[in-house]
Amino acid sequence: MPFPASVPPEPLVLDRREGPYGEVVLRRRQTGEGPVHEIIANGCFLMDTSDGRSERRLIDAAFEALETGNVAPSLLIGGLGVGFSLAHAAEGEQWRHIVVVEREEAIIEWHRAGPLAAISGAALGDPRSVILHTDLVEHLRITEDRFDALCLDIDNGPDWTVTEDNGELYSPAGLASCARVLKPGGVLAVWSAQPSSAFEEAMRNAGFTGVRTEEIRLARGVPDVVHLGVRPA
Repeated sequence: MPFPASVPPEPLVLDRREGPYGEVVLRRRQTGEGPVHEIIANGCFLMDTSDGRSERRLIDAAFEALETGNVAPSLLIGGLGVGFSLAHAAEGEQWRHIVVVEREEAIIEWHRAGPLAAISGAALGDPRSVILHTDLVEHLRITEDRFDALCLDIDNGPDWTVTEDNGELYSPAGLASCARVLKPGGVLAVWSAQPSSAFEEAMRNAGFTGVRTEEIRLARGVPDVVHLGVRPA
């Protein structure tokens, strides 16, 4: 009689917070490759540390889409997450200034003095990096700063938002705010767990040019994608 397959242990909850946008949880689960940290928001899986290639590609794709004459560009990242995008941006010298907007105080604390500091510690100490604790949708409406690239990774995609009010970001008004904070020729890059032809069309209707969707294959599961568009010069 064969032995029953072993059952993976339940993820360990490291921290659980109730904030203005609902519940946010940091968990750790053990895998054959070692511990993996997960962020859960309002019961919705956001991301984990198992495979960060699509978050890194989000940054690289935005940089590659910039005009070649753009020297030492500035970068705005929407969503700190597990820190892969920030850490990757700070690894190189190509970005002159890196600003991350994160609305969850707990996530920022997990990076500053918690388990996620192993990923982002060096980036947080980089003088080019700034973390803003504020809501991205509101920040895009009021900031006077302008950037060469805007990389968004605050939801599972335009069609699968963590909270209902995040949907505004992908609306015509939200895309107008995205375009407003970009310099002429600036790039908007949006991470998504699945492609969205409707969002591609919304980007075109908002005036972005060169709109395309890049697929990023992962070690497991279906590919992630990055939606890209350029604000006309």
